[in-house]
Amino acid sequence: MDGLLAAIEQWIPVEVLIHLTIISLISFIASLAIIPVILIRLPHDYFDISVPRHWMKNHHPILRIFGLIAKNILGGIFLLAGFIMLFLPGQGILTMLIGLSFIDFPRKRLLEARIIEQPMILRTINTMRQRYKKPPLTL
Repeated sequence: MDGLLAAIEQWIPVEVLIHLTIISLISFIASLAIIPVILIRLPHDYFDISVPRHWMKNHHPILRIFGLIAKNILGGIFLLAGFIMLFLPGQGILTMLIGLSFIDFPRKRLLEARIIEQPMILRTINTMRQRYKKPPLTL
């Protein structure tokens, strides 16, 4: 183990490793608090591709544009954080799923549905929703 640590220290300074550990712990705790809230607040048919989605439909066009830009930036942050959490402590796949749900790109809804239909992911989310008396997600 000491040899592995020495090899890592050759490439990455100890201070950077300490900062990464602190960031990892903070992101882990934040993801434990934020992700369940988001997943519980989602409508049960959010991942149903047959149900149309309209975001900020009844708002002024300028407000809608700024909202879409902010939503996509936030989605990018969640996606990046989720990717990092695949290697550090945290709920990486769920965080990436939330990031993808914020970002707008072609065929996004199909990708979301394919991710969410994985039995382990769907079961985890529906168990969490059931605990808060929310209906299970429908696909």
